[in-house]
Amino acid sequence: MKRTVVFDFDGVIHSYKQRYVSAEVIPDEPVEGIREAIHSIRAAGYDVVVVSSRASSAEGKKAIEEYLKEYKIQVDDIKWEKVPAICYIDDRAICFQGDPSTLLSQIRSFKPWNKK
Repeated sequence: MKRTVVFDFDGVIHSYKQRYVSAEVIPDEPVEGIREAIHSIRAAGYDVVVVSSRASSAEGKKAIEEYLKEYKIQVDDIKWEKVPAICYIDDRAICFQGDPSTLLSQIRSFKPWNKK
């Protein structure tokens, strides 16, 4: 059985430079190098699953599928809910380091990579 790595879509695969319009509208190019990174991860024996709230509708999931096909990004599945995985790659995450006393300050100062 392959191990699974979950990728968020917006801000990790889709560069998400423009504002959200709708689940079906994905206007921006991929993050530079993401296709190659996903290819390497899959070649190393991992399943790659894309998770996005866009995929909660059939139209949104189809838009993601078409986007991935257009940019030749191969993944193993697309879901709208988080699935069990060995890790999650997300632009809006705080990695818990075992000390809950720092969480509030991390939340207050948080900025995704493309807003720093």
